[in-house]
Amino acid sequence: MALTYSPITSDWPCQVKTPGSFDWERSAVRWLRELVPSRYASYPVLLKHPVLLARHAQIQVQHEIRVARTALQTARAELPALGLHEGVIEHTIKLYAAEVMQLQHIARSIRAVTHALTDGNAARN
Repeated sequence: MALTYSPITSDWPCQVKTPGSFDWERSAVRWLRELVPSRYASYPVLLKHPVLLARHAQIQVQHEIRVARTALQTARAELPALGLHEGVIEHTIKLYAAEVMQLQHIARSIRAVTHALTDGNAARN
């Protein structure tokens, strides 16, 4: 059965095959497993139901975004007290800002994969 949703956008992860292609769900699971702590990546229920793994990955990445934003927002006030030079602080701020952007992109990618997984589940039911 063909999918009516075309998830291949700039947010689609290059590590995941095109939905409907051979082994695409396995490639999605492999990619999603990399986004969650290893102890979660081996739970049978998450592996058997990729949409659950995608949900957990989304929650995980949202948490990481909050952490990176907090680190970014507090860096200028807290890092000087650690004895760090201004150049190191500026580099760290840029690092956190880039990480927030990267994590936001990953969150959009997870949403695209989740949508494709749920469309695939609906087509099978």
